[in-house]
Amino acid sequence: MSKPSEACCSSPAVMFYWFAASIVAWGLLSLMGLYCSLLGPSSASTTLVAAGIGCIANWLKNRTFHCGITAPLFLIGGIEFVLSDAQIVHIEPRFVWAFVLLGAGIAFLLEWKYARRSKTKKSI
Repeated sequence: MSKPSEACCSSPAVMFYWFAASIVAWGLLSLMGLYCSLLGPSSASTTLVAAGIGCIANWLKNRTFHCGITAPLFLIGGIEFVLSDAQIVHIEPRFVWAFVLLGAGIAFLLEWKYARRSKTKKSI
C-alpha cells in the first residue's frame, strides 16, 4: 500500500499543467456555451469554472498546495456568476472577484509558508 503524497509547491511544470488543463476545460465549456447561453468564451463564469477544473486536475496529479484551496474558490465564484447570469441570485461582481483574488492570494502565501519544499532545494 502506497503512502499518500503530501501537498507540494508550484513549479513551472506544475503551472504549465494547470494552464493546459484550464485551457482544455475552457474550450469545452465554451463549446457548451453554444447550447447554453450562460457559458461563453469571454464570460467570467466560464473562466472561473475552467480555472477551478484546472486546479482540481493539478491537485489530483501534482498535489499542489494552493490548488487544494483555490479550486473551491474558483468553482464557487464561477457558479455564483452562472446563477447571477441566470438571474437566480445577485451579488455584485466586484465582491465575487475580491473573494476569489483575496482567497487565491492567501492560498499562495500559505503554500509559500507551509508546503513541503522540493528535496532538490539546497539549504544554506
